[in-house]
Amino acid sequence: MATLEIKDLHADVVTDEGNKPILNGVNLTIRSGETHAIMGPNGSGKSTLSYAIAGHPKYEVTSGEVLLDGENVLEMSVDERARAGLFLAMQYPVEVPGVSMSNFLRSAATAVRGEAPKLRHWVKEVKDEMSQLDISSEFAERSVNEGFSGGEKKRHEILQLALLKPKFAILDETDSGLDVDALRTVSEAVNDYKSNNEVGVMLITHYTRILKHIEPDFVHVFAGGKVVQSGGKELADELEADGYVKYTTEAAV
Repeated sequence: MATLEIKDLHADVVTDEGNKPILNGVNLTIRSGETHAIMGPNGSGKSTLSYAIAGHPKYEVTSGEVLLDGENVLEMSVDERARAGLFLAMQYPVEVPGVSMSNFLRSAATAVRGEAPKLRHWVKEVKDEMSQLDISSEFAERSVNEGFSGGEKKRHEILQLALLKPKFAILDETDSGLDVDALRTVSEAVNDYKSNNEVGVMLITHYTRILKHIEPDFVHVFAGGKVVQSGGKELADELEADGYVKYTTEAAV
């Protein structure tokens, strides 16, 4: 069983006007097999948390630790974090013109697995996962995310998750831009991956609609750059009914 521990994490966003503090002492522990939903209003720091863990250059960690099985990932390069077992499905996946999805996926799998997948097995593996996500085979030769709709980009993020098989998956607003059918398809793929792999999931979202498909073990309210309340899935229902005002007010005090 793997463990991801976030200890008193502080981080700034780097801007032209100088650094702006965003994270204000985040503490959170996720274990294999657990799904943790991070819910909070815009500007609370949820996405900053995901980028800081992944190693985005525009976010500077000023103090604290992120430990993966006792190893501080903040001391690793971005690619080392991926090889160690971290995965980030971004809220706004980037386009990579000139690089086909098939080449990108095989290169990523080679880097993470330490050797190139056997071609015959790899082709079958990719086809099976694409079929489950209702991704047309023609997308394999298109440039990464170029000209993709929001829903298509999110499906390809989950395709990467299924193929790279990380220990911990951070899903940053995966439900954003998905229609009802795409949300169900993506959620089923995440659930299928979880059922067949010992993975811990950090699911960042504003809304409860994705939680009706991907059931969380824990729900955390994020406000003022830190976790201010934790509970079970009933906490998500409370947030749906009453909003975040109670918690944002408390965080501002």
